[in-house]
Amino acid sequence: MNEPVVLQVQPTLAQAGDRIALDIAGAVKDDGGTALIASSGGALVAELPRSGARHIRIALDRRNPLGMMASASKLVRLIRSESVDIVHARGLHAAWPAYLAARRTSRPLVTTFDLGGPTVGAFDRFYASALARGDRVIAVSDFVARLAYEQHKVDDRRLRLVRRGIDTDTFDPARVTAPRMIRLARLWGLPDDLPVIMLPGRLMPHNGHALLIDALARIKDRAFHCLVVGAEGDHAGYSAELEAKAGAAGLNGRFHIVPECRDMAAAYMLADVVLNAAPVPEAFSLVLAEAQAMGRPVVSTDRGSAREQVAGNEMAWLVPPEDPAALASAIGRALDLDPDLRARLAAEAAQRARARYARTTMCAGTLAVYRELMERPSWRPAPALTEASIPS
Repeated sequence: MNEPVVLQVQPTLAQAGDRIALDIAGAVKDDGGTALIASSGGALVAELPRSGARHIRIALDRRNPLGMMASASKLVRLIRSESVDIVHARGLHAAWPAYLAARRTSRPLVTTFDLGGPTVGAFDRFYASALARGDRVIAVSDFVARLAYEQHKVDDRRLRLVRRGIDTDTFDPARVTAPRMIRLARLWGLPDDLPVIMLPGRLMPHNGHALLIDALARIKDRAFHCLVVGAEGDHAGYSAELEAKAGAAGLNGRFHIVPECRDMAAAYMLADVVLNAAPVPEAFSLVLAEAQAMGRPVVSTDRGSAREQVAGNEMAWLVPPEDPAALASAIGRALDLDPDLRARLAAEAAQRARARYARTTMCAGTLAVYRELMERPSWRPAPALTEASIPS
């Protein structure tokens, strides 16, 4: 690209999934461009200098229409003052202000379509349509690519598949040292002689913790230690609810909740099986990508992108959502894997995941989308979605 100025717009820079903005910013900078990120802020802002990006704090995490209009006006001023060439929006709350600002300034808009499932109701569908209004719409998985077309009629003229990427240097089993693993095991008080069942993810009901407890209650005669790794979510008292439920299920001393971990690569290496128990569809599961790259057996509910993410992995099991008996059975099969077979399958799974979900591939695909728009002889906003634009 010819030294473009790219403005990424998203609600926050607070969670692991928000790190994609830093990855893309670094790729833009390495490609000779200027990277700006507008968000409401968060812990990841402190890491921006390493990516070469500049952060502009704008309230983009609110659904209030008046607040969105105010945020759009701030984005318009930013786009004009910084001579922004491309606007790239992620997240529903940020997509509407970004869309309005891009149209008012006649700048091309890229949106990342990462909804986990179909929207129900006219208003919710309209609200979600902001992610389908880009001049290019990036789908993070085959699952959401189908959803974007079926729900919002985004056809292949605008739709581009760019799967989420992970840092394959960080998530590399060969790079995780024994001292890192020992430090975490001691910090968390893990027993030396018990297999570890791990469920990573924020402490929110939609991550399937209750389903996991119900499943573990069915196999509590087995030896295991369950580790739930994740930061507190917005659901007050949720961790206490889970601990009480685990106690009532007879899992005292075997169900352990630990805070968000800053060394997830080492954490995965402590796990004998990693779970994705979300009962609701996910656009893309970072847990499944990371755990497979680390060569861990995985068990996941069969929702959203899970099936495509574990395709070809003989060390992965899919179970129906909200079925604790099926989840318990799959966990048991994972724990019973022959060690030699597991070692062979782990190497294959890691190689496949590292090739499929490399961060460099994601960044290259995103820059290719930017180039499409930059190289158009005369850029014009995409027409409004109409029935006439839908292929027969």
